[in-house]
Amino acid sequence: MMWARQHMEAPHWLHQFFVDQDPFDSIMQLHGEVFRDVPGRKTIRVRIGGKFYFVKQHFGVGWREIFKNLLSAKWPVLTAETEWQAIRKLGEIGIPTTPAVAYGVRGLNPATLQSFLMTEDLGDIVSLETLCADWKSNPPEPAFKRKLLIEVAELARKLHDGGMNHRDFYICHICLDNQKLASGELCLYLIDLHRVGIRPQIRPVDRMKDMAALYFSAMEAGLGKRDYLRFLKHYRRQPLKETLLDEAGFWQQVASRADKLYLKFHGKMPETNIW
Repeated sequence: MMWARQHMEAPHWLHQFFVDQDPFDSIMQLHGEVFRDVPGRKTIRVRIGGKFYFVKQHFGVGWREIFKNLLSAKWPVLTAETEWQAIRKLGEIGIPTTPAVAYGVRGLNPATLQSFLMTEDLGDIVSLETLCADWKSNPPEPAFKRKLLIEVAELARKLHDGGMNHRDFYICHICLDNQKLASGELCLYLIDLHRVGIRPQIRPVDRMKDMAALYFSAMEAGLGKRDYLRFLKHYRRQPLKETLLDEAGFWQQVASRADKLYLKFHGKMPETNIW
C-alpha cells in the first residue's frame, strides 16, 4: 500500500532487528506489556536486544475527536511528534526525561495518521505521587522535603522559562530515580509529554493552568503554607515579597483553579489555602 507521506527517524541498530521487514509496520505491530490502551493510542513495554523500551503507537484519532478538540478551542494531538519534539526541547533546557530512540509518522489524512515513538525504559523510578502518598500521616525529614521542593520548583521554572507548558503537570508525571534516591541524590524526570506545548515564550494562561495542576495534585501530600511559599520563592527566583505583591492576581487564579479541581475530584474543598 502506498502512503502519501512517511517519515521515520531511527538508529541503524534498530533497523537490524527488522531485516526484510518494513520497520514502520514492524514497530506499529509490536506487542508487549500494555501500560495504556485508549481509543487511537496504546503504550506498551517491549524487550529488544536485551533492553526494555516503551513504544507509544498512535493509530489515528478520527474526525470526531479532532472536531471535539477544535470546538473546545484546543488543538488536537494527532501524532507522536509532539512528544518527540518535547523530549528534544527538554534536553536543550536541561530537564531529564525518558530518552527518545525512534519516531515515525505516515499518512496525510489528519484523522487517520499513524505514528509511533520509542523511548528508553528509565528503570526503577517512583512518581512524586507515590513517594508523597503517606506524607500526611508519616511526614518525611524536613531537610529532605525542603530539598525536594526546591528541585521541583527548579524543574517547573526551567520548563516554563524555556517556553514549554506540560498541560498535564501533575506530581504523578514527575518521577525520581530510586537507585539515586537511596544514595541521597535527587534526580527528577518529567514524563508523559504527549500534550506538551512549545513556544518562544509561554502564555500566562498556560503557566497558570500548569501551576494549578501541580498545586492541586500536591494537596494530599501533607504540605503546609510554608512549603508552598518556599516553592514559590524558588520557582520565581526573586524575593517572595515581590512575588506576593506583584503577582497576587495570578497566584489567586492558580489557587482558585486548583480548588475547583480538588472539589471536582474529592467532592469537598481542600484544607490548605495559601491565599
